Amino acid sequence: QLQLVESGGGFVHTGGSLRLSCAASGGHFEDYAVGWFRQVPGKEREAVSCISADGRFIDYQGSAKGRFTISRDNAKSTAYLQMDSLNPQDTGLYYCAADSTFTSTRLCRSRDGAGVWGQGTLVTVSS
Repeated sequence: QLQLVESGGGFVHTGGSLRLSCAASGGHFEDYAVGWFRQVPGKEREAVSCISADGRFIDYQGSAKGRFTISRDNAKSTAYLQMDSLNPQDTGLYYCAADSTFTSTRLCRSRDGAGVWGQGTLVTVSS
């Protein structure tokens, strides 16, 4: 069964950048759409960006548009989220999720419906 491990979170100041990684193991990563989701205490988890299994289709949600870039390297079984121009509203626990039956669009709309989730990596942006 596919397992996901996120890394790359940390503390940055406003305007800084971070690159999150989502390393997969135990399954056929190339068969799964992958998404990044953010959770802030007291709020519902929200989609940030999703990418199709073959990398051809990408969805960005809300404030991620124009600042974040999602990508994947199926040969390395890893997905990435490059986050630039960070601001305090980007602070949260970032989860990687994957599903072999969803398109990237459906994955981003599902919020909690993906079949596989990582443990999350914390991003903190100070003003």
